[in-house]
Parts: sequence; structure tokens; C-alpha cells
Amino acid sequence: MESSLTVKAESRRWMLEDIVTQPGEIAENSFVVNVRSPYISDMDSIIRKPREYDYLNWDKKLTLEFTGVNPSVYGLKIIHQDDITTIFLAGNSTVVDQEYEPYASWGQMITRYFDQNVVIANYAESGESLSSFKSAGRLKKILSEMSSGDYLFIEFGHNDQKESGEGIGPWTSFTDLLNEFIEETQNVGGNPVLVTPMHRRVFDESGSVVATHDEYPDAMRVVAKTTNVPLIDLNLKSKSVYEAWGPHESKRAFVHYPAGTFPGQNNDLRDNTHFNNYGAWIMALCIIKGMRESTPLLAEFLAADAPMIDTSAPFPFSNWTMPHSFRTTAEKPDGN
Repeated sequence: MESSLTVKAESRRWMLEDIVTQPGEIAENSFVVNVRSPYISDMDSIIRKPREYDYLNWDKKLTLEFTGVNPSVYGLKIIHQDDITTIFLAGNSTVVDQEYEPYASWGQMITRYFDQNVVIANYAESGESLSSFKSAGRLKKILSEMSSGDYLFIEFGHNDQKESGEGIGPWTSFTDLLNEFIEETQNVGGNPVLVTPMHRRVFDESGSVVATHDEYPDAMRVVAKTTNVPLIDLNLKSKSVYEAWGPHESKRAFVHYPAGTFPGQNNDLRDNTHFNNYGAWIMALCIIKGMRESTPLLAEFLAADAPMIDTSAPFPFSNWTMPHSFRTTAEKPDGN
């Protein structure tokens, strides 16, 4: 029987796509997985949220998931590799390796599209802002692991806009922290890249996307310009994608499912912030488009088959065939 194999690693990071083999045929494929622990030193570690203790990313194992139609594996060879360029990700629930279906993010989809000279280390976590990411020790952990020539992609705004108090805002605390993240990254020889937050799924009566992030995307654009740091404008790209989809078709990219679609899901899911696998894939392709525009040297490490997306005519949902993972939840991520 023909085999179709999709491979995910750790917390559902997409590694191999639809590898088709016939009976008696062997296909050899390779990919690179970042494995890590929450520890910064013997006396220090990331302050994890309670839900993180069940994450496959944080256990002391390498977990591989094999799905597809009659998925078949002949053998595995695991090799330790240190000398490799790392792209670190700092962000919130729209970036994190979502542990459970039906939620997904671009951070766990983009892993599919790099060659073996680059690995993704996704330290994003649901509900985080720049300030909480820093206070939890996540930036400190990244800096402790970073080598000269590595990259840090920084995408925030969704939760930062919910913070209030004296000195809190896009042009004050948010701008100051962005500059701090940039400076700290450059101090250890890293290359910071700013990513504006994608839009939420909110439309006006004319079918245009409604901006819901206040001036936070603009603040990121200004910081990128004043510091001469590359910017991937996911805010602008997602607007183009959503409006191409329209109010109805865009539901297919978000977590909108009737009750009973997944085990233990007793109520309808209607989430206009978080993506399913298809929507996360489209956002990952927008990031790749931004890399080709803003970080061309890094884009040289993209896989040969990394798609070129037209944000005014995104790939349709009917083309999407990724099998669901086994682990599911009806609980919404933090920051919803």
C-alpha cells in the first residue's frame, strides 16, 4: 500500500510534508530540530506558566510524530549538531509552538521551509508581552544560547496593548523595550528582526480589515527605521490576505469549529485571534515573503520549494492537506 508521511517534531513543529513512497521504495529525508531545556544556569531558569509543564518542547526527550495515510518509517538516524545558524523567535500565542490542535502558529510552520543550515528555536509563549517575556527570563535564556550570526525575530503587540499604567504605551514602554531587545541581541553578535503583529479577524461593513492594535505596529516601524533593523510588516501583509479572503472565507483560517469537531469539545469554537494549521501556514508564508524582502542573506537558507505567496490571492483552503495531530484541546490559549 502507498504511504504518505508527514513528520512533526516536539510541540507540533512541521518538518516533512507528504513524503509519498510505494511498496518496497525507500526515501531518505533529513531535517534539523532544536531541543532545549528551560534552564539558563544551575541557579536560574525560565519562569514557566503551569500549562507549559506539559509541553513536549520542555521535556527531556526528542518527540517525533508520524501522520498521514498509512505512514511508514523504515528507520531513524539522530545526529547531534551544534554548529548551525539559529533563528530564535520571541513572541506570543500567534508565534508559539501551539501544543494542541486545533490551534497553530506561524512559528511551528516555518520550520518546514529551511535547509539544514538553519534551525528554529521558538521561545514564544501564549499571553506574553515584551515586558512579561523579559521578566519570565525568556530573553535572558535566548541571549545565553545565542551565537554570533544568529537571528532573533521579535513579534509583539497583541498583549502589550492590554497593559496600562503610567509610562505604558506604544511610544514609551513598548518602544523602550524594543530598543532594549535590539541592543541586547546585537551585544552578543545577533541580528534582530522586528515583525509587526498580524491583524485580528475583524471586518467593517465594507469588508475592510479593522485595525485593533492601536499604534503598536507604527511604533515597531519607527523603531526599525531609527535603529536600521530589518522589519517584516506582517500587519500589512495579513491585512491584504484577510481582505482577499473576505469575512466568510477567512473563518477557514482561524479556530472556528462547531461543537464535537474535536474530542472533548462540547462547545463551538469561535476565535478571531488564533489560527488553525491552514491559517498559520499562510502567516508563515507571509513571514517568508518578508524575509525575501528584508533579510535576503537569511532567505538564501530557505528550502528550494518554499512557496512564493501573493497576499492578494493566497493559496486556497482547498489546497491544504496537513493531517491533524493526535493531541487536542478545547481550551483557548492565553492572550485570547
